[in-house]
Amino acid sequence: MDRDVAYPTRAARARTLAELDALVVECGACPRLVAWREQVAEEKRASYQDETYWARPAPGFGDPDARVVVVGLAPAAHGANRTGRMFTGDRSGDFLFAALHRTGFASQPTSTSRDDGMVLTGLRLTAPVRCAPPENRPTPVERRTCAPWLGRELELVAPDVAVVLGGFGWQALLAALDDLGWRVPRPRPTFGHGTEVRLDGPDGRRLVLLGCFHVSPHNTFTGRLTPEMLDAVLVRARELSAPT
Repeated sequence: MDRDVAYPTRAARARTLAELDALVVECGACPRLVAWREQVAEEKRASYQDETYWARPAPGFGDPDARVVVVGLAPAAHGANRTGRMFTGDRSGDFLFAALHRTGFASQPTSTSRDDGMVLTGLRLTAPVRCAPPENRPTPVERRTCAPWLGRELELVAPDVAVVLGGFGWQALLAALDDLGWRVPRPRPTFGHGTEVRLDGPDGRRLVLLGCFHVSPHNTFTGRLTPEMLDAVLVRARELSAPT
């Protein structure tokens, strides 16, 4: 089997999240994404000229026993591609971590680097694509190639609630759940901010999907997504994931 094609199939062999994270950071399955993440690390943004970029796939981050997962899109070129941590070091992450702190999931309101002491409790951050894509637009093939990492992460975490940021993540998550044997309705549920979808999965498991506009500056700077709107979704996620 071709070396690049073999990478995602290794996800199924990971027995723990630590093993999965170690495998994902070595993935080189998508040539376009590999070239872009490394080009960005060489050229750098002027304000980060003295920093060494991560320039590898970004693993998930957070509580290994999380009852809530937040599913984004992909690492930002000068965010997680620089820092090596999901949603860390860019404006999208600034907006998200402030909300996570307000709602009791994060130990501090800002996330700037992998060693800044940030701790997430009851929540894990992940994404359907693990490398920074040009113009923040992964191709359908890149999404499918990366899907086994997300699928295995969901199996290992086994969350009760998934907060999905944006339509891309929504479709990617539904596809991953379908691959895992979850009963995904046909036609697939449509993404919308505040949408709740309950799914039944293998072994009697259940998962609630909560739709939320993405925390990108395009949405937060225009007021399409406000702090109050994001807080409401996260509070709802906490309610739904609370023990009964």
